[in-house]
Amino acid sequence: MGNRAGAAAVATMGLLAAVLGGCSDDGGDSGAASPTPSATGTRAAGTVAAASGPLGTILVDGQGRTLYLWEADTGSRSTCDGDCATAWPPVTVTGKPVAGKGVQASLLGTTKRADGRTEITYNGHPLYRYAGDTRAGDTNGQGSNGFGAAWYVLDTAGNKVTKSPPPPSPTSSSPGDGGY
Repeated sequence: MGNRAGAAAVATMGLLAAVLGGCSDDGGDSGAASPTPSATGTRAAGTVAAASGPLGTILVDGQGRTLYLWEADTGSRSTCDGDCATAWPPVTVTGKPVAGKGVQASLLGTTKRADGRTEITYNGHPLYRYAGDTRAGDTNGQGSNGFGAAWYVLDTAGNKVTKSPPPPSPTSSSPGDGGY
């Protein structure tokens, strides 16, 4: 009977390790673009795609989370570190980024961050998510001036979109449904 209990414990530990291992993303970075599985089942690079909503057709990651540029970045080098990178997680990747639906692969690139990670760029702009966006389609960071410069979503040409998001509808049955 002792061998059965031991075997069950080992099996349970193995299952727990597999589940927990599947919950983390590459490098433990919450700003990493969503990985897409490859044909071999290994993790591929981050995906940048397009989605339509109240601000037009804009860039999102593989899970539909809105992507932003920061006007303080000049060129393709990211200058958002520390508290800035906590509020505006950089979209990092291991390998090459993947062009999703509606995105021009020729505009995708990468840049090395000061911490050594590789950040995805689009049309030369380092890409970020906003910690205040809690679900796909949220654009709560649009037009904000956090950390000394403005943050904007990008269109599929890689240009900033300066349009303001519409105010939430008081009759909406699901608040925060960004329409994406």
